[in-house]
Amino acid sequence: MAKRRAIIFLGPSLGHEQARKLLPDAEYRPPARKGDLLALSAARRASREEEVVVGLVDGVFLLDYPPTPIEVYQLAVQPNTVLAGAASLGALRAVELEKFGMLGIGRIFRLFKSGRLDADDEVAVTFTENDHRLLSEAMVDIRYNLILALKKGVIDKKTMRAIGRTAKRIYFPHRNYSHILDEARRQHPSLAPGFDDFEKYITSNRTSLKARDAAELLEFVKGRLEA
Repeated sequence: MAKRRAIIFLGPSLGHEQARKLLPDAEYRPPARKGDLLALSAARRASREEEVVVGLVDGVFLLDYPPTPIEVYQLAVQPNTVLAGAASLGALRAVELEKFGMLGIGRIFRLFKSGRLDADDEVAVTFTENDHRLLSEAMVDIRYNLILALKKGVIDKKTMRAIGRTAKRIYFPHRNYSHILDEARRQHPSLAPGFDDFEKYITSNRTSLKARDAAELLEFVKGRLEA
């Protein structure tokens, strides 16, 4: 059986330390930039000694240019290469390149594939370069937390929709809960008690669909390495 190894492009969706607990035997690289996958594709053409499973989760959105679809395509069609995407830029590219063999993993991929989500800013975030610490919230995670708060009875539908619409109108680098709720209070003063309830809730209950999907991709890669 051919030896396999894994390369994961991962950043703010899930920390490298946490990822290594789920998949220790992988090479973790920072969020992908334009040229990263092209370089990997060239390396694959030069050496076909082993199979490689590549997981594309995060890419840059504002710090630099992200890998283009044609760049990711060049890697997807390389022999002995399994390319999977999830959670963030990886989900976007997987929808675009599924017909060329790229695999899509997770709920966010399925939401884009079905057309329920169709804008890049749903997954776009800003983050620090050194440690990939989030500086803004992904719209898809804001929606996810709003739905959970609704299901738990923390907020009603009117409050959920007001926060969601307000967040969507804010440029993605400026999306954080404090700014969103300040804007929501200004635009919908009659719903202020509901915004206060959500603010208390999100302070200690924030979760991330992007992180869940990234973990699902790691489980998939682990399965491919062990197959």
